[in-house]
Amino acid sequence: MRTLVIGDIHGGLKALIQLLERANVIEEDRLIFLGDYVDGWSESAQVIQYLIALSKTNTCIFIKGNHDAWCEDWLRENLINQSWYQHGGKETIESYKAFSDEEKQQHLQFFEAMQMYHLDEHDRLFIHAGFTSVHGVEREYQIENFYYDRTLWEMAITMDKRIEKHSELYPNRLKHYTEIFIGHTPTIRFSQDQPMHAVNIWNVDTGAALTGKLSAIDLDTKQVFQSDEVYKMYPNESGRNTNPYRLIKRKK
Repeated sequence: MRTLVIGDIHGGLKALIQLLERANVIEEDRLIFLGDYVDGWSESAQVIQYLIALSKTNTCIFIKGNHDAWCEDWLRENLINQSWYQHGGKETIESYKAFSDEEKQQHLQFFEAMQMYHLDEHDRLFIHAGFTSVHGVEREYQIENFYYDRTLWEMAITMDKRIEKHSELYPNRLKHYTEIFIGHTPTIRFSQDQPMHAVNIWNVDTGAALTGKLSAIDLDTKQVFQSDEVYKMYPNESGRNTNPYRLIKRKK
């Protein structure tokens, strides 16, 4: 049995299907999704429908991202967060036009059941963005950090690689986990279209919402699987074209 860790999808159903096909996913494989299933491309509701069906054939773990929390609020209370609306929420709302109230309720239950983080039997942590507590995720004082924190990744990529894990200089919040898998911060911001590895952290968000690809990592072998660049699958859409990283990359 393999375990695959999958980065931010952002409404790119075509990319998700292509990625799973390229990874030759079978029913025995376990799939861990790092959040942000919606917002960006035009098939957010369809992504959720697909994942619900997938969870009936495969063991799946779904981590909640900030975009998922916004969509959950909208499904529950018709609450439109303006930041959400401007960063993919508009496209997500449009994707739900053909869905019945019953289907929307089913999707709401799916969002509500998502985990804030997952810790496996080998002390490997899976979380959407990060955390700030030196005592680990169990003692994080602000739950929103699970959705938004970028300091964990910023710290990792700037650390001196010569610092050993048991050194006093090694950050305490990293010592609790053998490995940490995150999304949220696209690697294309660092001119990388592959998952990035720094200290004991793997960043699996390779910019599917922008000009990047959708990626998965085999948890044990670290083999990487990727879709094509997602924006090429939706040629008549702009996606999250207000993002400066998208505009810069497309000009090259």
